[in-house]
Amino acid sequence: MADAWPARREDIEALIPHRGTMCLLDRVLHFADDALHAQSDRHRDPDHPLRRDDCLAALHLCEYGAQAMAVHGGLLARARGTEAAPGLLVSLRAVELHVVRIDDLPGPLDVHVDELADSGAGWQSRFRILHQGRQLAHGRCAVLKWQQGTPA
Repeated sequence: MADAWPARREDIEALIPHRGTMCLLDRVLHFADDALHAQSDRHRDPDHPLRRDDCLAALHLCEYGAQAMAVHGGLLARARGTEAAPGLLVSLRAVELHVVRIDDLPGPLDVHVDELADSGAGWQSRFRILHQGRQLAHGRCAVLKWQQGTPA
């Protein structure tokens, strides 16, 4: 599947609903049926859309994990010749943050997701985010497929 994954930000934006500054991932380094490894340099951007009071809190790493999960789902769908169904993030579980803020970290963030389950109606993935080999955060995300009439 190596030829199916995007190396560039523009390709990532084509797979997820987030565009412009809200697309937090810059590149995909590895893609497999059950995992994805992406990187981001966006945490250092002074105009980051989630930044508040001149700080980007570690809590926002959950959004990086959720976006990587969406990219993974989009790539899986593309490999099957379809498009990923839109989804709603419905749950974050077992989240542990090991830092308070991330805007002061000098290098890229490594964002990893591993698929745990795909029920057809939704997905569960585990995410972990590292900086220079140090774990910053980890947890699990659950996404429910959006269907017409699903309450928002």
